[in-house]
Amino acid sequence: MSRIDKLAAFLKESPSDSFLQHALALEYQKIGDTAKARALFEKLLQENPDYVGSYYHLAKLLEGQGDEAGALTVYEKGMTQATLQNDKHALGELRSAWEELST
Repeated sequence: MSRIDKLAAFLKESPSDSFLQHALALEYQKIGDTAKARALFEKLLQENPDYVGSYYHLAKLLEGQGDEAGALTVYEKGMTQATLQNDKHALGELRSAWEELST
């Protein structure tokens, strides 16, 4: 059973588990299935907008697809959430990526 199969099985048991959704999205991204990865990241952030780590990964995925405006928007939403949660590390990473893309 592949890692994707295992994560998908766990997710069926716990469909609202943000960690499992994030991990599965990363696995799809690793194998180049960006459509599934994007759908999972977007679903996760819609259901759990305070899952800060997913903003960076979704924005990077969008960047890779050439959607710079979408990526900038996702970085900005992530920076807002990181600020609300006082997560300085995530805020710094998101801000750095946003600055690099916006210049």
